[in-house]
Amino acid sequence: VEHRRKIATLNSVVFYIGMHAIQAGKTGNAIASSTHKLVFKRLMDTMNSECRYHLINSMCNQLRYPNNHTHYYSKVLLQLFAESSDDNVKEQITRVLMERLICNRPHPWGLLVTFIEMIKSKSHDFWSLSFVRSTPEIEKLFENVARSCMVSQAEAQG
Repeated sequence: VEHRRKIATLNSVVFYIGMHAIQAGKTGNAIASSTHKLVFKRLMDTMNSECRYHLINSMCNQLRYPNNHTHYYSKVLLQLFAESSDDNVKEQITRVLMERLICNRPHPWGLLVTFIEMIKSKSHDFWSLSFVRSTPEIEKLFENVARSCMVSQAEAQG
């Protein structure tokens, strides 16, 4: 019970920070230097692996339909991924997104857009990360999910 309360509190804090950032107009390119994103970065850098997993999950809970809220959390997750020098953080962000994409469709629009941006953007250099290429089975899993996401997004748009 105590563990669930802590996760609920974390979910509330994540939601509050995002709402406050959006109200303050910290969207688009302004996210990169915002205090709000720096709070998330500090949490990612200082939390242990289990807490960081719950933080990323909480942020991914906000990746839903097209709106400012989804856009904000997508950009923050992508920036945290790109800026992290710790491959464990990148792997955890990828893990949470993959866990949600492996399950049955339909997937939330924001989840698809975030994952597709992460794997396509040259600045994220996703396909060269060691955990992506760790075994042939893992590499094939990533390729299959990426292909499936591309199909899902094309179906949603057309």
